[in-house]
Amino acid sequence: MKDRYGEDQSVEIAVSVIIVNWNTKDILQNCLDSIYQTIDNLSCEIIVVDNASSDGSTEILQERYPQVIKFYNKVNRGFGAANNQAFAIMKGKYALLLNTDAILTPGAINKLYSFAKTHPQAAIVCGQLLNADGSKQNSVAAFPSLPSLLINTSLLEYIFPQWYPSKRYEHTFPIEVDSAIGACMMIRKKALDEAGFFDERYFFFFEETDLAYAFHSKGWSVYHVPDAFIYHLQGQSIGHNVGSRIEFYRSRYQFLRKWHNRSYYYLARGIIFFRLLVNGIFSFMSVALTLGLGKKVRNKLAIYSELIYWHFQR
Repeated sequence: MKDRYGEDQSVEIAVSVIIVNWNTKDILQNCLDSIYQTIDNLSCEIIVVDNASSDGSTEILQERYPQVIKFYNKVNRGFGAANNQAFAIMKGKYALLLNTDAILTPGAINKLYSFAKTHPQAAIVCGQLLNADGSKQNSVAAFPSLPSLLINTSLLEYIFPQWYPSKRYEHTFPIEVDSAIGACMMIRKKALDEAGFFDERYFFFFEETDLAYAFHSKGWSVYHVPDAFIYHLQGQSIGHNVGSRIEFYRSRYQFLRKWHNRSYYYLARGIIFFRLLVNGIFSFMSVALTLGLGKKVRNKLAIYSELIYWHFQR
């Protein structure tokens, strides 16, 4: 990097790289190192917000990355609230949000920055996320709707690719999308100032979807730049336990309740619960047919059972 905030404050900052960390010490270092290795012609600052890690992350930040701007929260405030702390003090014209399990490739951020700079209506610009083996991940998402809740999303992507873009299609030029996956996305500070920061009622999931919806409601756009590549070790920063799945459902309901009327919300909720019940019944049948010998099907039934129980509690 050419300059960083804190070393020469007379330099105008182009990009504020913002990372929220919670107990991911090792992959946090990989993420930070990839920034230094790939951003070589942009003035930028790096802000890390640590959400009360207990794995030695704070010591690593102090010892290895003294130039990084740091927040040390005493409790885990969640993804949105932690990013908002950085938004409030950032000096850049753009915020680059990175998950700790993301690794930048050479030129990726420069491509996002160049596109955003030449497209003033772009509030969010995202690249193409890759698995460790180089295969593509879904990098964009359509807003939750009754069709997407009722019908398998993969089928909608196949039938209506113009409305439901996905990794199955090769895009050779940037496209406009509903929302970006939050593992790596560049956000225009001017759009944040106009539409507002993250809604802190979301703890981990749907923050970026909610923010993209808010941007769209203000006339801004979201774009996917397919030749900007970012490796994403998917899920290593959040895990896959039932608690994470419950948080996903809670956040999705929060989004639907916030942006739609009561009738739409309850209809959507009924569809979601019906599909959950069907999946639970099929999992039960699989366990019965295998006499409970398959660990994978037993675990799946246990997860569906807890999710159904959580819905009944509510």
